[in-house]
Formats: sequence, C-alpha cells, structure tokens
Amino acid sequence: MVKRKDDSRAGWSYEEKVREIEAIIARIEAGELDLEQVFEQFCTAVESLRQCESFLQQRQQQVNLLIETLTDD
Repeated sequence: MVKRKDDSRAGWSYEEKVREIEAIIARIEAGELDLEQVFEQFCTAVESLRQCESFLQQRQQQVNLLIETLTDD
C-alpha cells in the first residue's frame, strides 16, 4: 500500500488494527479477561473500528474521485 505524506496517521496500519481487534475479540470470547478488562478492551476495539471505518471512507472517496475523473475524459 502506498503511504502518503499527508496521511495524518503516520505509522498507522489498517491491517494491524484489524489484527488487534481480532485479538481483543479472541481474548474476550476465551474468557481470559475479568469484567473491567473486557470493558476496557471493548472500548479499545470500538475506537479501532472507528479509525478503520474512517480510513475506508477516505479511501472510498479517493476511489470515487478517480473513477469520476476517468469517466469525465
């Protein structure tokens, strides 16, 4: 994947966030965490999901713009 200088998430990786979310879900499902840890990890996962959603929305806008420029020619 190409990284851009204007990306405000330097060092941020969609794939890594997905792995982190999957690991949190696995720990919760396995019963490895006490209730307070479940809540904290759930909050972390929700924030990561929001970041992923924002990333995907931005990329979708870029794709739509590229497609629009192709169809305008």
